[in-house]
Amino acid sequence: MPDWVFIIVRSLVFLVLLFITTKVLGKKQISELSFFEYVAGITIGSIAGEVVTGLEGNMFHGALALIVFGFVTFLVNFLAIKSKKFSDFAEGKSTVVIKDGKILEENLKKEKYTIDELSALLRQKNIFKFADVEFAVLEPRGNLSALLKKENQPLTPKDLKMKMPNEKEPQTVIMDGNIVDESLRCAGQGRGWLYSELEKLDVTLDNVFLGQVDSYGELTVDLYDDKIQVPAPAQRPLLLATLKKIQADLEIFSLETDCEKSKAMYKRNAEKIQETIDVLSPYLNG
Repeated sequence: MPDWVFIIVRSLVFLVLLFITTKVLGKKQISELSFFEYVAGITIGSIAGEVVTGLEGNMFHGALALIVFGFVTFLVNFLAIKSKKFSDFAEGKSTVVIKDGKILEENLKKEKYTIDELSALLRQKNIFKFADVEFAVLEPRGNLSALLKKENQPLTPKDLKMKMPNEKEPQTVIMDGNIVDESLRCAGQGRGWLYSELEKLDVTLDNVFLGQVDSYGELTVDLYDDKIQVPAPAQRPLLLATLKKIQADLEIFSLETDCEKSKAMYKRNAEKIQETIDVLSPYLNG
């Protein structure tokens, strides 16, 4: 049998073996690697490459070596789950490199990181001053976790005691000009509603590259023709503006009438509308 046929057969066999081994070992093998996973991954790849191209070698021996390394890697991952000490040994431990805005030089040297490398990791997190950092940890897989000091952290709605609506996953209802009926049903809508919304935006279905429905039930689209400007959804701002106008009108009516009973009614309803606006504002400001 010609050499090139052997290479094709061996390539297909080991492609399947590597795929099965990776599936058994899990997603960890294709994410950021620990020390042991890095060594095991290189070795498994080298074994496969050597057996595929080494025509004089025994293919069974190569397959056996690959299975052994795959099993050892699986065993190490299993033991790491069961034992914290073994996990620290095989995968490494986190190291504190900044505390209270001060760099811990000894820990940095122990991990063989330079100031420039630490600065680069901080810049990836949009942090440019060591003094702004309350706590920074170098993780076993080489990435940096950093916590800014309280005064340097950005304000959140929770800090301002603002109520915010829960966001749900947007549903892709149009893809490449085709309606995705399953996603449309998940969004609680039908084709009639979709065509109506497209008409409001003054676009045709065949010109829509991507269409999504958000958690508020609003449709946003991306068109093939980027020169066409699509108006932003305005239902929520329009509803909020309408509620504010009604509240203002009720206030005016209460001031203009001479009837005390009517004045009290208008004022009471104006307060109710204002309460409704206060509750709905986080949802309608869009």
